[in-house]
Amino acid sequence: MSDLELAYRSAAEIGALYRRKEVSPIDLVRNALARVDEVNRVLNCFCFIYPEEALLQARMAEEALIAGRPLGPLHGVPIAIKDFTPTRGKRTTLGSRVYEDWIPEEDAVVAERLREAGAILVGKTTTPEFAYASFTESPLWGVTRNPWNPQCTPGGSSGGSAVAVATGCVPLAEGSDAGGSIRLPAACCGIVGFKPSVGRIPFDSLKSQFLTIWHHGPLARTVEDAALFLNATQGPDDRDITSLPALPPLPVPIPRDVRGLKIALSLDLGYYAIDPEVAAHSLAVAETLRDRGAVVEEVDLAWDRGINDACYLHFSVMMGMLFGQHLDRWRDRMDPFVVKLIEGAGSIDALSLKNVELVRTAQWEKLRQLFRTYDALLCPTLSMAAPEIGRNEFEFDYDDDQGRCRAFDLTLQFNFIGQCPVVSIPSGLTGGGMPTAVQIVGRRYDDLTALRIGAAIEEARPWPKPPTHWDMAATTR
Repeated sequence: MSDLELAYRSAAEIGALYRRKEVSPIDLVRNALARVDEVNRVLNCFCFIYPEEALLQARMAEEALIAGRPLGPLHGVPIAIKDFTPTRGKRTTLGSRVYEDWIPEEDAVVAERLREAGAILVGKTTTPEFAYASFTESPLWGVTRNPWNPQCTPGGSSGGSAVAVATGCVPLAEGSDAGGSIRLPAACCGIVGFKPSVGRIPFDSLKSQFLTIWHHGPLARTVEDAALFLNATQGPDDRDITSLPALPPLPVPIPRDVRGLKIALSLDLGYYAIDPEVAAHSLAVAETLRDRGAVVEEVDLAWDRGINDACYLHFSVMMGMLFGQHLDRWRDRMDPFVVKLIEGAGSIDALSLKNVELVRTAQWEKLRQLFRTYDALLCPTLSMAAPEIGRNEFEFDYDDDQGRCRAFDLTLQFNFIGQCPVVSIPSGLTGGGMPTAVQIVGRRYDDLTALRIGAAIEEARPWPKPPTHWDMAATTR
């Protein structure tokens, strides 16, 4: 049985424990592997686990500590990487039978940098097929479950990573985000999820270098750990032509002073139907920030449903471009919703696709005007708590009789303006005991201010851990 107190140590705390020689990397990694075993048999968040390799790396990390050699910023910290991100010499399936036996010859930049920072990879985490969905359920690996209620989804597509962090398997996990796939599962599981400014962490996990909606980023239990992840992985690399020039590291710990900041608050982005508990928690977060000296004002962002429609069109064509070649051979063994998405790309003409750029431009223009007055935007991450497993986002994609959008994520809009960093922070628990969350959207490339506001919320409104043990019978569905 794992030591839960040790399992829930943050990456920053682990570094301090090592420096004080209060714990060894071997003991910590062994404990992480024990926790993975306890959690995975119930919640199904890991598809690959590397006990022998992780323990070997832990012994090497211990030797480096004893010898006094220079240490990386994540030295000896157990981590997980999403089974979408290429890892050299390790199967990377993208949650699909199409790639079931693919073994990349090279790491993605983000995986390479995590290894160089001293992190120890204990396993790869589940994702829906091709990382397309808001529910982590794949034809290859099955259903991943939420630690707060195993009958609910952990969100997607980085759902396995979110569960691994929320349950204490690892303090940090890598995720990717093209429509909310870091922030959405972070919100469902009650942890921190950060979509950094596009290009801050090079993205080379797919065959196009011009996918400006894709981001790598951290899932963490603290804002400080998210910043540690960013510092270890950011910086230019020619493998991603859109990667940003060298940037100064973020201060760690992140400053928590928000006095004098002006923050815009939108409860619905102008067109969403929002659950009353989600709205109440978002308002409570806004009041907390006011109490700490920020100016928070409700605004009308004046966005509309056309942004979602443009996002879906764009995503359909992108998925067709990336994976459409597999349909003829694999259609019957693929997720039917992935098949539907890819098939839809064939009916979209070039002019309709280019018109998406006009939607993105109009969307940005409204946010740009808002950022002339405000330092950041605060809004819910999800319109409701995590739905039950076995559903899909298309069930929620409709307008109610008041003309309000019933979709449950308020995330994909901010991939269309990927230059703006977004962090998801827990905002409370519903009466049914499920997490809710808010997003902080920063100005272009101002990752620090978004994290600073998140850190202030974290300090004032610390969030609880999910249940640590589950009844196996509750997962038989």
